Amino acid sequence: MIKKVKLGSSPFICPMPVFLVGANVGDKPNFLTVAWGGIAGERPPMISIAIRHKRYTLKGIKQTGTFSVNIPSKDIVVETDYCGMASGAQFDKAINCHFDIFYGKLLNAPMIEQCPLNLECKLVHLIDLGSHALIIGSIEETHINQTCLTNGKPDVTKIKPFIYSAGYNNRYQVFGDSIAKAFSAGSTIINREK
Repeated sequence: MIKKVKLGSSPFICPMPVFLVGANVGDKPNFLTVAWGGIAGERPPMISIAIRHKRYTLKGIKQTGTFSVNIPSKDIVVETDYCGMASGAQFDKAINCHFDIFYGKLLNAPMIEQCPLNLECKLVHLIDLGSHALIIGSIEETHINQTCLTNGKPDVTKIKPFIYSAGYNNRYQVFGDSIAKAFSAGSTIINREK
């Protein structure tokens, strides 16, 4: 029998994705590093992110009703970490990180060219969850670098995203080796049950 240790009530899930969430605050683009988020729906396409109430980027999301979710590659890990440490109320993160900013059809959701994958989002729900606000957004458009496609489809090995690993090592890590084909590996159990 495997011995389990109780950690108490904790939001520990591993690994966590790393997003750079963008919003215009006033007339200035600002970005925040977020690790608490993910896909919330397919039809319509929805995303969820959790942001502390005091974060400057949340102010911009409330002002404009739009935001972006940018998937950074491992090439900009330093800039990504900085965006989680510095406040947009005190620093111009886009300038300090040398980000090239672009806008899509929402006009108010700043996106980062250096990120290989960008989602334009419209605010649908903002829910107060105590320490954090849960933001639910509809994904209005997805932008991807052409070089990150294989046979016309997004290729995670070309996007080179990284994850946040909380716990004792508190690090960013790149994805590892492929271990099995999705929607295929489990068929060995299905076939065994026949």
